Amino acid sequence: MSKPRKPKGRPVSGWLILDKPFDFGSTEAVSKIKWLFKAQKAGHAGTLDPLASGMLPIALGDATKTVPYVMDGRKIYEFTVTWGEERSTDDLEGDVTRSSSDRPTAEAIHALIPAYTGTIQQIPPQFSAIKIEGERAYDLAREGETVEIPSREVEIHRLTLVGCPDENTAHFEVECGKGTYVRALARDFGRDLGCYGHVSSLRRTFVAPFGEEDMVPLADLVALESIEDDAERLAALDEFLIDTAEALSDLPHVAVSEDQAHRLRMGNPIILRGRDAPVSADEAYATARGKLVAIGEVGGGEFRPKRVFAG
Repeated sequence: MSKPRKPKGRPVSGWLILDKPFDFGSTEAVSKIKWLFKAQKAGHAGTLDPLASGMLPIALGDATKTVPYVMDGRKIYEFTVTWGEERSTDDLEGDVTRSSSDRPTAEAIHALIPAYTGTIQQIPPQFSAIKIEGERAYDLAREGETVEIPSREVEIHRLTLVGCPDENTAHFEVECGKGTYVRALARDFGRDLGCYGHVSSLRRTFVAPFGEEDMVPLADLVALESIEDDAERLAALDEFLIDTAEALSDLPHVAVSEDQAHRLRMGNPIILRGRDAPVSADEAYATARGKLVAIGEVGGGEFRPKRVFAG
């Protein structure tokens, strides 16, 4: 009987909040970070288009188990809409499909904002990762197909017109929920204003619970490649990691003893005591001495683990 294959790389875990540069793909960024950290596993929490810059949370090791909690978090984007042209990709990369010489006033833009605040219906761009009968929409679009993509509900918590530098452009900031396409907002703004439009710059500055102060420029990480000693270089890189448990900060928290942590890691429930223990929760997380132990549910005076983390 053959032995299980040992995973390649280090069992390093944590979150690296990358400030992704312009014209660099999300998958490419994850591969680069995984290679730099010599990590066994890596994944990201929410794709950023190559033409977008800003926050790309990358999970290493056990932190990949917490990716869904970051994916569900609120996001903040700063973006510029250029008026007068609608494009096939709804950003600078695509071909012009419609054009207009009309330009909106700031007053007209302000008047439109309430219609795009709250729960709205949005049709994702033709060039998007939405699956249509098992195929990615962008693959079909690249083959010249125009497909019907159904609208879906998205949540816009806040939409602000930051300014209009000239008649051709407008700067916005939006705080939104999971699945919102900023490119689709620009497309729909242009159609409603009768002038057409597309995103000409896009930057993500926040993915809950991580903020701008957590972001690390790729150049800062690449600069550490000059350290010849492997152990020294990896130790310097690890200084940029954020503890895995930070991704769960919106969930109820339970502090447990080392004995309880052992029981949880074995898949067994533990009895909760103390006035600060949550009474009921579909999801909560447990830590021992500040280290993440498990994600589970609370009920009937017990914490029952659903997903456990290495000690």
